[in-house]
Amino acid sequence: MSGIGRFLEFSVRTPDIIESLHFYKLLGFEELEIGEVWSHKYAVVGDGVLSIGLHDREFDAPAVTFTQPELAKHARSMTDHGFNFTHMQLGEESFNELRLSDKDGHAVMMLEARTFTGADEDDNDSLCGSWFELTLPARDSMRAARFWAPIAPVVLSIREEPTMHMRFDAGGIALGLSESIALSGPSLCFKCNDRSAIDEVCERHGFEQQKFPGFEGAFAALKAPEGTCLYLFDEDFLGEGIEVDESDDMSEFRETQALKKKR
Repeated sequence: MSGIGRFLEFSVRTPDIIESLHFYKLLGFEELEIGEVWSHKYAVVGDGVLSIGLHDREFDAPAVTFTQPELAKHARSMTDHGFNFTHMQLGEESFNELRLSDKDGHAVMMLEARTFTGADEDDNDSLCGSWFELTLPARDSMRAARFWAPIAPVVLSIREEPTMHMRFDAGGIALGLSESIALSGPSLCFKCNDRSAIDEVCERHGFEQQKFPGFEGAFAALKAPEGTCLYLFDEDFLGEGIEVDESDDMSEFRETQALKKKR
């Protein structure tokens, strides 16, 4: 079975797109040019690496969204491998779309093509800094990994203490599975080098900022109007993680975890 495709966007449900656009653009994100795929109101902001899709429609959100050509063929392969879809729209006369959920209920969306034009610059950091992970809370990281490993087989890093944290290459981006109780929902993590600029923007525009929120040593958390949480760090918190080779099938690690649970 091939991978899940290429990461497209972090899709969020946005009751007031103008308000969310205002928030992200003041933080230095760029509004990107969208196509004419969706009938609902839609906008995208990005920093050259991360793209956030703002959707004014009802759907299971937020969703980690990927593009995968030949989606119908891929759907059959995934079904044969035990994946269950919550929504399937496949046909020659429609824009093909698949939706499913991981073992913690986080939404995953797969589309047959891009819905916007990417940023011109590959590296155009916002005031938040360099984005390094999209983090999903997981009750049991190993259980959650059983969903992600077949479609995102490259494990980038694993840390066991103080809480289990696993990082996968999911369609070209770092996707983290975290057992931290401080994490309430899917979140975006940035390495920020200019605290004063963030403080100034938040104070000037009245943005909600939580200092030292308790997640992995973040010095601040920003809450977007639609509810997206952006964590700001001095450094990547997995700097001392266990590096895993692409050829590693994780079997030895799984055996170690099983032994620990028996004790």
